[in-house]
Amino acid sequence: MQTDSVTDFLIIGAGFSGLVMAERLASAGWRCVVVDRRSHLGGNAYDEVDRAGVLVHRYGPHYFRSNSPRIVEYLSRFTKWHEVAYTIKSHARGRYWSFPINLNTFEEYLGRGADTAEFEAWLARVREPIARPGNSEEVIVSQVGREFYQLFFEGYTLKQWQRHPRELDASVCGRIPIRTNRDDRYLMESFQALPQDGYTAMFGRMIEAAPGVELHLGVDFTEAKRRWRHRHLVFSGAVDEYFDYRLGHLPYRSLRFEAESFAGEALAARVAVSGKPGFWQPAMQVNYPEAGVPQTRIVEIKHATGQQVAATTIMREFPADWRPGDEPFYPVPAPDARAAYQQYARLAEAEEGVSFIGRLATYRYYNMDQVVGMALAEADQLLRRYGEGDIEF
Repeated sequence: MQTDSVTDFLIIGAGFSGLVMAERLASAGWRCVVVDRRSHLGGNAYDEVDRAGVLVHRYGPHYFRSNSPRIVEYLSRFTKWHEVAYTIKSHARGRYWSFPINLNTFEEYLGRGADTAEFEAWLARVREPIARPGNSEEVIVSQVGREFYQLFFEGYTLKQWQRHPRELDASVCGRIPIRTNRDDRYLMESFQALPQDGYTAMFGRMIEAAPGVELHLGVDFTEAKRRWRHRHLVFSGAVDEYFDYRLGHLPYRSLRFEAESFAGEALAARVAVSGKPGFWQPAMQVNYPEAGVPQTRIVEIKHATGQQVAATTIMREFPADWRPGDEPFYPVPAPDARAAYQQYARLAEAEEGVSFIGRLATYRYYNMDQVVGMALAEADQLLRRYGEGDIEF
């Protein structure tokens, strides 16, 4: 096999998984080559300032949150933070609803004021008694009943995952909180913030902090294997791709995005909808659960970044049927998909000198902080295995 060079660790993927691994290993004295088939670093967390001057998340919103002081402390080496309470709404029946479901949602449903006691009594009447919910439909109807399930969850999940909620693991919808008070926060973690200058800037500082990292963009897995001889491979791509799809393609969820910017009179005219100048919609994210509306959600990340700029940009997100060759955004959290993955998992366990990390390589939905924690743990394990210094080939 003809190679261009030699490195200690060849890391496939320049997202959270790969860059955290590279920074940790290079800081310990190892040579690391990081490659990514895309033309930019950051993976799906990549953000950039668009033509309107707005910092946008190109591959959908990335709401960083964590309950782990260790993970926050680690990332804080490379960024300052803009703390934010992420808030979203749902648009159905011609109006905006408070979401996740809380006391405000109940009052909007009734068209009058209410209190927690009345809401809890109503929920007790409409809930369906399911002791052990086995799928996403059951977990929601057992908490809020059939009407709220159909209003907020069923159609949205069908669009988002291209599968009915009863075909998906309970965790898909079960991770959305249900509250009987007025807490309308989308997330519950103790730390909720975005990198002050954006994810891309944070990733750049991670590379700068570790001189032993060599980054190559526009290079895919096949080319990387040809060009660099290495002792250990870190793979954060799709696990079925690693094995050249020998057991068939795993199912993935794909997405399509459409950005649109507004400024001047066009933006000023939206104040009646958004409720405040400089914004297009009333919340950072608005879900569209109704079947007749093509997008799953519209994100206006400026609500969360705190950026002071005269324009704004919205990102419409649409579901897309995944086909081989498309970008695999998310693994599908369903029993049949998990069974198919287990065959690849057995192959991965038998591989020598390879670390499989991240959402696609382990075929599991992880939050960003969980991916960082996985990468930190794997880097620690590799350093215990190899020690510090240069690997001798």
